[in-house]
Amino acid sequence: MTHDTNLDLANRARAVMPGGVSHELRYREPYPIYIDRAQGAEKWDVEGKRYIDFKLGAASQILGHAHPQVMEAVAAQLSRAPYTSDCHALEIEWAEWLTRLFPSAERVRFTGSGTESTMLALRLGRAHSGRDKVLRIDGHFHGWHDMLIKGAKPGANTAPSLGVPTAVTDLTVIAPPDLTSIAEILDRDPQIGTIFVEASGANYGSVPLPDGFLPGIREIASSTGHVLIFDEVITGLRWSPGGRQARDGVTPDLTTLAKVVTGGLPGGAVVGKAEIMELLSPANPRDGLAPPVSHKGTFNAAPLVAAGAIKAMEILSTGEVQAHADAMAARLRDGFNGVFRDLGVQALAYGDSSTCHLFFGGTSIDGLDAATIRRAPPALVKGLRNGLLDRGVDFMSFTSCVTGLAHTTKLVDETTDIFRDTIADLIQQGILK
Repeated sequence: MTHDTNLDLANRARAVMPGGVSHELRYREPYPIYIDRAQGAEKWDVEGKRYIDFKLGAASQILGHAHPQVMEAVAAQLSRAPYTSDCHALEIEWAEWLTRLFPSAERVRFTGSGTESTMLALRLGRAHSGRDKVLRIDGHFHGWHDMLIKGAKPGANTAPSLGVPTAVTDLTVIAPPDLTSIAEILDRDPQIGTIFVEASGANYGSVPLPDGFLPGIREIASSTGHVLIFDEVITGLRWSPGGRQARDGVTPDLTTLAKVVTGGLPGGAVVGKAEIMELLSPANPRDGLAPPVSHKGTFNAAPLVAAGAIKAMEILSTGEVQAHADAMAARLRDGFNGVFRDLGVQALAYGDSSTCHLFFGGTSIDGLDAATIRRAPPALVKGLRNGLLDRGVDFMSFTSCVTGLAHTTKLVDETTDIFRDTIADLIQQGILK
């Protein structure tokens, strides 16, 4: 029996999918790796090669791949009622977990993905405020849809995509993560009704927010009557059982969720104040509309997802998983910084919670803007990404990764050794100095 190699599958994929991929960040030259199986913090491609995984399903698998309790819950639901497009008891139990864990969650509406969550939250913000424009922070990411994609690329006051109408992007105002600047923008433009913030800072904390930013933006929104939305698609249940908002004691009006909050399965949610969320209720008509804010979605709160998510909520609610993941990330960052010191590389490993980010070009990111922090020479991007993958380590991006329950000190230390070899190789090639 013959088996397809990564190259075989890449050739097949290019014939039927644009670029041969289903997500632009999965593209890789000369071809991607194709994963056959995954367990805990490790995965194996179709050629049998093993990888230590610090991508963890784009940060969704904090419990590790194929966590046995989550898989058991999903398998039990699969044989009972996979999907009927009806109301079911599991969606209520899942929503009850979210209202217990997240301070902002007076009401819950489930969605099909994180991007759908931000789409819905923005619609709710506009409906409640009665104003069309939204203010978002430079470099923060809120999904790939038209309404919030402008400003996703740091330093660019444009949409990083063709096909996004100017009439849409004109409704989005980009601001630096500076409270004084934001207050001035809000004062100048009365059409802004909603404020969107990635609660960790841009790209799950690769560009940290200034100290005091979250309570400061909460105070501004409260005093000016703007709807404040925290994007906690990555931070939710990762920074703490109640996300960044619970850890820091700052409650937004609405919160967007996905990834960990679904037990690492496809889906998402918007949670928030009852006053705003009730605009979704068909029982409360307004202006001849029932519901006042329309929202549909065939697979919202799908039973299979709800079953796995509920089990994940039980496990994650104690905070023990997050504490372990945070400790593993701290060990990883310390190891990487040791490599930089030993090899004389001007670079920094940093991060909050269970993240690790890399900055090349200095030993501090203080005072740097998002565009500077995220900028890197293409040769370094390619060399580090390929060097790590070739040696059996996979990151979220070439400069960022996350940890989870399944990471151990042994895996982290093995990764540090691999990282050392990769950095030394880049120095030898003249890519790093």
